[in-house]
Amino acid sequence: MSFAYMTATDLKGLLAARDISPVELVDDTLSRQEALEPKINAFVTRTPEVALEAARQAERAIAAGEAGAIAGLPTSVKDLVAMAGVPWTFGSRPFADNVVDFDAPAVERVRAAGGCIVGKSTTSEFGCKAVCDSPLTGITRNPWNLAKTSGGSSGGGAASVAAGLTPFAVCTDGGGSVRIPSALCGLFGIKAQFARVPVFPVSAAPTLAHVGAIARTVRDAALLLSVMAGHDRRDAFGVAEPVPDFVAACDGGAKGLRIAWSPTLGYAQPEPEITAVCEAAARRFEALGCEVELVEDALGEDPVEIWMAEFYGGIGTKLKGVMTEKPEELDSAVVTTLSGGLDRSMVDYFGQLFARYEFREKMRKFFERYDLLLSPTLPCAAFDVGHDTPPGLGARNIVSWVYYTYPFNLTGQPAASIPAGFTAEGLPVGLQMVAGINREADILRAAAAFEEAAPWADRKPPLA
Repeated sequence: MSFAYMTATDLKGLLAARDISPVELVDDTLSRQEALEPKINAFVTRTPEVALEAARQAERAIAAGEAGAIAGLPTSVKDLVAMAGVPWTFGSRPFADNVVDFDAPAVERVRAAGGCIVGKSTTSEFGCKAVCDSPLTGITRNPWNLAKTSGGSSGGGAASVAAGLTPFAVCTDGGGSVRIPSALCGLFGIKAQFARVPVFPVSAAPTLAHVGAIARTVRDAALLLSVMAGHDRRDAFGVAEPVPDFVAACDGGAKGLRIAWSPTLGYAQPEPEITAVCEAAARRFEALGCEVELVEDALGEDPVEIWMAEFYGGIGTKLKGVMTEKPEELDSAVVTTLSGGLDRSMVDYFGQLFARYEFREKMRKFFERYDLLLSPTLPCAAFDVGHDTPPGLGARNIVSWVYYTYPFNLTGQPAASIPAGFTAEGLPVGLQMVAGINREADILRAAAAFEEAAPWADRKPPLA
């Protein structure tokens, strides 16, 4: 029996009833991983023994009535997240043999809850591109069309979930890296409030980086998020309040939510087909009892320069030695972009920093009027592999082309991408949902209601 494309919720029921064993489930996952990996290239390191040992422990825990929240469930961990005893490569050849002896908090919690980690998923180098390829791992492909990108930088985790290997994936998001591949691969991906899921060691983009969850269903993502979330003293920014019940929020319904729908946020240039699909999805919330208002100029000016000063300046500073000593081993597009981030003066940097605070305050006031902001997640559907940016977007760089996602790393607000529909070519389209500070529950209740009204998880890519 194959367990491909079963939800984590359904698998939990089978495991609890002892209809299947964790070892049986992980064995099936590893077999499918072996068969599909040559096609999609979703993993930089596979960890079958780690997964099988966790499965054996989960089997004992279930028998003893002591099972954790995700006991026996397979997952992957993005290779920007530390995992003890496993190479932590950042998708970069100079770090191919980098191994640490500790787990990041998210990995600690996944293990403690009984999760079975089947491998480290691929990323663009240092998470710097919105597609998923690197000199170390090559190209990760989209299960909906193997000629297309899976998106980045969490493209490996998204590809593995879209291919039915694992019900969910642990990923990161510094400018959209959970939401971008979720949109391109037809998945639900969410980053919670900044530092709701602790980050350690300190990220190279410490005020932007989130750890999030990608899944095929809203409830599966909520389950994984609930396992990873919670204060940790090692994260200086950690949210210290109690973690909301993310899974219960999925039953809250969308009725009464005040929603702003913005096709461009005021500056983006989406393809007409993307706008049409997303607007139809946004208007469905009216039938769910929400007030939906068109707000064309939701953000005003594009905050991309503010984001680049933080993201590329931080990563460029952290990696300056590698860029100086071994530039030929790095992705040339990443080197070019990071080098530009190091050219800023101190005055320019702090100018951007203060502009960020002004932008954050503007968004705080915006969410006094609305519970959710909806927009396209991306301006286009998946495009051919081998390109760093979609053909036709001109001067946009390796991340700025995404338009919609990076603003909400600057504000730290909860944000997600939900499947909105498909293009005429059969490629997934994502709708971005942004909530107010610490209001993940608003996203989850609305997304779960939308999913019930327009289910997507039963539609599988041709690869299946």
